[in-house]
Amino acid sequence: MRKAFVTGSAGFIGFHLCQRLLAEGWQVLGLDGMSDYYDVTLKQRRHQMLLQSPGFRAVEGLLEAPGLVRGLVEEFRPDVIVHLAAQAGVRYSIDAPRSYVEANLIGTFEVLEAARAFPPAHMLLASTSSVFGANTEMPYAETHKADHQMSFYAATKKAGEAMAHSYAHLYGLPTTMFRFFTVYGPWGRPDMALFKFVKAILQGEPIDIYNHGDMRRDFTYVEDLVEGIVRLIDAVPGAAPVGDFDSLSPVAPWRVVNIGNGAPVPLMEFVAAIEAATGRVAEKRLLPMQPGDVPATWADATLIEALTGALPRTDIRDGVARFVDWYRSYYAV
Repeated sequence: MRKAFVTGSAGFIGFHLCQRLLAEGWQVLGLDGMSDYYDVTLKQRRHQMLLQSPGFRAVEGLLEAPGLVRGLVEEFRPDVIVHLAAQAGVRYSIDAPRSYVEANLIGTFEVLEAARAFPPAHMLLASTSSVFGANTEMPYAETHKADHQMSFYAATKKAGEAMAHSYAHLYGLPTTMFRFFTVYGPWGRPDMALFKFVKAILQGEPIDIYNHGDMRRDFTYVEDLVEGIVRLIDAVPGAAPVGDFDSLSPVAPWRVVNIGNGAPVPLMEFVAAIEAATGRVAEKRLLPMQPGDVPATWADATLIEALTGALPRTDIRDGVARFVDWYRSYYAV
């Protein structure tokens, strides 16, 4: 039985990943800090669902607590570490930057130290498409420079990539970094656009449309993303690149991989999908761009497809409809 240590197991993506691993027969140890950045009850419900499986064990604790992760890894000895826990959110990083230092920098350091002491066969860490920042060349490819982050959140995630690379080089730790692109789906985060839009529309309240609607996002359905993560577990960085598009380091068993749908969707088309799924027309409040945000994201999926084969790509209308069905069921509206 293979063993995975997953940080952020009560989070949106972590929950779905743990479900998938448990369904495939893995033994999973999950760690989550249960921070109050958003509704803790939602996180607790996710863990409660995972605990229905005898293969899952949950630990509540802060990633950045000295020695906590190391102790868990020493005891559990996982084959794979998947580090998803982080302080998320572009706009919140303007208001509470210290929480990003603690969770994203110190927390990642604790994970790296644990992996150094008790090396897994593969270490996989979450980054974000936000690291591409001010880049204007699209689709975003892993080989593009990403030096001009536009939010402190993105800066901490880029720093995490660099920290992991140094450990991969110094200690020979096989490491894959994920850059996620606008993940959505059932059990999603309340601070993200889909959740906020659906809640407002069902309550008859207006929704805020930034940059006057001139936005595009590479929306990635959560189950498609998890499929990519699971396939990458066995795509351990080796000595040779898979092509000139590979981000494999020349000095370490380390690479960064985009996980996105590979097709940007205009924001207003996204809103139309929500209107169709809810059966209601949204009252739209058009606003200027927010600080730290970018007008578009678009993943180049060449590398991940070379490593894992073609991934599923859920249509935005189907994915949004599934979220609305979950939302109505969960909140009984």
